[in-house]
Amino acid sequence: MPLPRLLLGSARRWILGSADAALWGLKSIKGNCNNFCTTVFKDVTYKELKSLLNSKKIMLIDVREPWEILEHGKIPGSVNIPLDEVGEALQMNSKDFREKYNEVKPSQSDNLVFSCLAGVRSKKALDTAISLGFNSAQQYAGGWKEWSTYEYSEKKQEN
Repeated sequence: MPLPRLLLGSARRWILGSADAALWGLKSIKGNCNNFCTTVFKDVTYKELKSLLNSKKIMLIDVREPWEILEHGKIPGSVNIPLDEVGEALQMNSKDFREKYNEVKPSQSDNLVFSCLAGVRSKKALDTAISLGFNSAQQYAGGWKEWSTYEYSEKKQEN
């Protein structure tokens, strides 16, 4: 039995109205996030990272596993906090953080940069930090692979 025309019209208006509301919600989120997201999620370049490390105005957190750092090396000045420990580490009290990582625990307003081998894990760590209120956090997406390539090239040019 066909549905009455009035019911179909009401259902159509309800469905379209819901879709319009959902689209409006997405547009307003995009509008609110547009400027915020572009600043928060800007990747740090090799040159920017080198400059930040020299200025000592950041904490560089390498989220690779300890064996990777022992086997391949690390960016000088970085602190190793494996990816699966990042959330817990950023929520530790200052004393426990210092005992475990031998560094002063960063505050939510401190500049953090996350790195890994090639940017996948550092992005996950960045997402975790942002979700915990570390709004000045960034990532060095090039990671150890890019850093070691640039450093090798620079040292080769010096000789």
